[in-house]
Amino acid sequence: MKLKVYADRMSQPSRAILIFCKVNGIDFEEIKVDLSKRQHLSPEFQAINPLRKVPAIVDGRFKLFESHAILIYLASAFPGVADHWYPADLSRRARIHSVLDWHHQNLRRGAAAFVLNTVLGPALGLPLNQQAAAEAEKILISSLTKIENIWLKGDGKYLLGGLRPSIADLSLVCEIMQLELLNGKDRDRILGPHKKVQQWIESTRNATRPHFDEVHKILYRLKTKLSEQQSNQADSVMESRIRTPLTSKI
Repeated sequence: MKLKVYADRMSQPSRAILIFCKVNGIDFEEIKVDLSKRQHLSPEFQAINPLRKVPAIVDGRFKLFESHAILIYLASAFPGVADHWYPADLSRRARIHSVLDWHHQNLRRGAAAFVLNTVLGPALGLPLNQQAAAEAEKILISSLTKIENIWLKGDGKYLLGGLRPSIADLSLVCEIMQLELLNGKDRDRILGPHKKVQQWIESTRNATRPHFDEVHKILYRLKTKLSEQQSNQADSVMESRIRTPLTSKI
């Protein structure tokens, strides 16, 4: 029975699972769970994942959720997956686990919350929270600094000095790609100082092409839409100022 992947491509971990499957030639069926339509809250999806989050998979009678667990399972269960994704060497596996464990409470907390409270919130009908954005930015910048000074330390192009990407590289890079939704000024301000991080992102993109770019198309389209909305709002404000008559203070 074909593997089923329940995902929304707007979800960073969903993109990591889809790219991994495509790169490694895993035969699967992608089943879209539209978060904007709250399909993840349906009874049907709750039967797949009681936590009601994407991604999730069904492999025969086996159901699994949480993206890192899914990546580990796919790398272990499907023949033909190259060893560099999840090495047989236990010490290298343990180091990959250390990165994945760190990810959720650091990089993900910073990146997801910052994007939500700067550009994505209004698109979802949520109010902006400047204090939450400021706190998330501190976590995000601290996380990028740690990636550069700890995980990317050395001559390797990938995390932990690797010469080829692991599931940790794919998971973290997909997280950082959410920053593509920011305006150019904010993105450059946050990522600009981290040259090694930028090189690592590009290396991971190149190692997983063309699937990386194909799966991320939804992000690029949304960025264009958000930019157009911001431009239209700025034009409306300018027009209202021009039309407002000046009154004499005399």
